[in-house]
Amino acid sequence: MTVYLDHAATTPLRPEARSAWLDATESLGNASSIHGSGQSARRLLEDARERLAATVDCDPIEMVFTSGGTEAVNLAVKGLWWARRPGTDAVVLPDGEHHATGDAVEWLVRHEGAELRPVRLEASGAIPVGAFGVSLEGAALATALVANNEVGTVNDAARLAEASAAASVPLHLDAVSAFGHVPVSFREWRGDASGSTGLVAMSVSAHKIGGPVGVGALVVSRHAAIAPMIHGGGQQRGLRAGTQDVPGAAAFAVAAELAVAERESEAARLAALRDRLVHVILSTVPGAEALGDPVQRLPGNAHVLFPGASGETLLFLLDQAGISVSTGSACQAGVPEPSHVVLALGRTDAEARQVLRLTLGRTSTDADVDAVLAALPAAVERARAAASGTPSGARS
Repeated sequence: MTVYLDHAATTPLRPEARSAWLDATESLGNASSIHGSGQSARRLLEDARERLAATVDCDPIEMVFTSGGTEAVNLAVKGLWWARRPGTDAVVLPDGEHHATGDAVEWLVRHEGAELRPVRLEASGAIPVGAFGVSLEGAALATALVANNEVGTVNDAARLAEASAAASVPLHLDAVSAFGHVPVSFREWRGDASGSTGLVAMSVSAHKIGGPVGVGALVVSRHAAIAPMIHGGGQQRGLRAGTQDVPGAAAFAVAAELAVAERESEAARLAALRDRLVHVILSTVPGAEALGDPVQRLPGNAHVLFPGASGETLLFLLDQAGISVSTGSACQAGVPEPSHVVLALGRTDAEARQVLRLTLGRTSTDADVDAVLAALPAAVERARAAASGTPSGARS
């Protein structure tokens, strides 16, 4: 039996999305071609764009397909900076952002002369709106997670957007971890219909909601000034050139519609599973501590600190038992370093190496939770024994 509790890294492909992808591959033609076959592909593509736009509450023209969440984030951050107002060089970047964002900003600092303006997180992992607002003065752009991909804390996206609008600073919201799991509305968060200030871009990804890997999108306000990263063809308002992935777009739209339709019921189901998982862990594993906001969090996210036990060792031991979990963002998998998100919560370097992220999704069951709860206490004991040099099960 294999137990998969790493849905935050990627989710199983939905059968309906697979069928949509396969059906779309039967359509011959480049969506940019003007002949009949090309226009048939174009109709499939634009239908997918309209359907996906409806799920995030934006206009179809604002939906720019990308190769995934990482490209969408890079297009937003770099494109907004390159199109910035003269005399503004600062990028407001809260601590604990996804590496796609942090690395993109770091690149701008090293190679383009951008100024980094960090915002410290609250102990719960939330972005403090007040401190965020203060940091916006005279900034070129700001970026923020809707929901933290590691500890699961959900931020107040509406208030972050309001603060950005008040400061006339363009804002990008990374909704990759949030979309399909909590309410997401580009139009509502943007507020001002002109889109001239405040929220102007929002990134989403298909494989986090049961769509295919390699497909994402950046919602870009029709009034936003964003410079493209890829040139050659002028597709998608000139913001992302290249032959568009019609099957990927079709599959993404189907996955998004299904995820949004079942979001409320699935959120309640997953939150109940998660709460049981966390409750039993805290009551059976001495010293275990749940991180992230206890209420304002993603429904399927459990993030737990196990003092004295290496997260890497725990991951290995659970994997041997057929259980897949994570120590943090999958984008840093295989790199033995402390979680930058846990460090951003004010925790020590040692604590940042002693965490596990257990994330549930559409296919998760009570049996999955039972399997983890059965295997985890012994795994923690062995990991602590390994860290202390004491044989597992030995008593002093």
